[in-house]
Amino acid sequence: MISEQSVVSDRKRSAPSLAPLFRFKKVYAAFGLLLVLLFFVLPVFRLLLLSVLEDGAWSLSHYSGVLREAATWTAVKNTVYITAGSTVLSLVLGVSLAWVMAYVHIRGKRWMQLFVFLPFIIPSYITTLAWVQFLGKSGPVSSLFGWTPDLYSMGGMIFLLGMSHYPLVYLFTIEVFRKIPRELEEAAKTAGAGKMSIFLKVMLPLALPGIASGGLLAFLSSLDNFGIPAFLGIPANIRVLSTYIYEQVVGFGPSAFARAAVLSVLLGTIALLGTFVQWLLLKKSRVTETVMPDREPRIYVSPLRQRLLEGGIWLFLVVTSFVPFAAMGALSLIKAYGLPFHLENLSLKNYQYVFLTDPKTGSALWNSVSLALLATVVCLAAGTALAYIRYRNPGFFTKLAELCITIPYALPGTVLALCMIFAWMQPVPGWNPGLYGSIWILLVAYITRFFVLQVRGSYTAFLQVDPSMEEAARTSGAHAWVRWRRVLLPLIMPGLAGGALLVFLMVLTELTVSSLLWSTGTETIGVVIFNYEQAGYTTYSTAFATVLVLAILAGGLLFTAFSSRWERKVMKKQ
Repeated sequence: MISEQSVVSDRKRSAPSLAPLFRFKKVYAAFGLLLVLLFFVLPVFRLLLLSVLEDGAWSLSHYSGVLREAATWTAVKNTVYITAGSTVLSLVLGVSLAWVMAYVHIRGKRWMQLFVFLPFIIPSYITTLAWVQFLGKSGPVSSLFGWTPDLYSMGGMIFLLGMSHYPLVYLFTIEVFRKIPRELEEAAKTAGAGKMSIFLKVMLPLALPGIASGGLLAFLSSLDNFGIPAFLGIPANIRVLSTYIYEQVVGFGPSAFARAAVLSVLLGTIALLGTFVQWLLLKKSRVTETVMPDREPRIYVSPLRQRLLEGGIWLFLVVTSFVPFAAMGALSLIKAYGLPFHLENLSLKNYQYVFLTDPKTGSALWNSVSLALLATVVCLAAGTALAYIRYRNPGFFTKLAELCITIPYALPGTVLALCMIFAWMQPVPGWNPGLYGSIWILLVAYITRFFVLQVRGSYTAFLQVDPSMEEAARTSGAHAWVRWRRVLLPLIMPGLAGGALLVFLMVLTELTVSSLLWSTGTETIGVVIFNYEQAGYTTYSTAFATVLVLAILAGGLLFTAFSSRWERKVMKKQ
């Protein structure tokens, strides 16, 4: 049997070589480690340090003051209830839909999956606007039934957070379901187990790793989410920790930052507890899976039941993924909020004001697109280089570097924003580089937060390349750069482009970090939409959000077409 060490050594020998570009390896390694510590570790350390310092001396007075306040525990209780409730909803929807899509013979699964991921692709604050318009007094539900549920409540927040994050559970669970050997299911049937017993005692335990991983991501995403609690919770006076931190920072005061640091530690503690629960669930789980996913259906139903099931799934997906956005787009044409949707009340004046009259909109578009492009270029270049080093040298230090760059993405966005403020207001005592209060603090924060997405995407792309292809080019006499340009880049390009597109979209629509770091003249798209909604200009916010959704969908379609064409081009050359 081939040992793991020999496999790693063979991969190192056959992996792509960039030796001419990495002659001073120790210098580059030391410089890279310094950058990782500066951008990814120092901000978190400064946040923790601020929470335990008072007038330059060690003290827990900030903790004792914050923890004695009833408002703090109210925010903690709301945070736990809302996050737990939305995670349960995400688990129920994600696991149920994944089981049906993995095992039941139904038609149109590819198009169904597109609608499944739509709530996750669209920013949550835009999803909130869509649902508010869909279930509002002027929306279609109120017109048909004369009654709508109140979204400005804990139940409304739980519902929208669960609907926004169930695709994460679905994504992690469906592949695990497909990898469970069907022989185990058949053996359970032979032993006399019923369908429910097989699902609870065989399928569910074996799928626990995927369910727990997706549930943890849904939990952390709900905990991190700022848009939905801000749009729905602030008007209803329902505080969660993310919005409470926001209120502390924007309210200023002599100890505002220190109080916010303490609240950030509490929020981070809840995130760690969620991670610990996932570890407990996976500790005793034992995964048995096939080498390749089994994509063939395992359950065949009658034509009538099949049509009913397909109709039910399509009804759920259309109502939850398409109709709210259609309602938002339609109501963005209303001249004034509250008017019925009649022809005489329709106008393009909201779009005219947002895109032709208000100067903040143009500035926000320019800022967001520029920041997204710059962040994407930096992440693409540096992230791919780090992924390459991680691929070539899977040792302790490269794994440690990957762990360090993962921390800012795992932290809630409001916590990361505070880390950026504390780290870059005075990186060195007595020296202010002028980043805080400028647009560059946003760029640094975006790169720090989303850098890991490009690293993971590039690393996955490297793993999918057969080393023998590069070895064949090396044997043929091709130099390092020629091998990269003619062999490797065409093969890894879809993976690199996928990571870059994800970083671009995340930066373009980001709100949580931006809400605490923006200043006059550095507004972003998310900030302008949030300010419109907070000021009561709902028709303006929906008009801006509608154009943004259409742009995201168009970009997604173009990327899909580009990926398909690139793959056909590469396969044709081979």
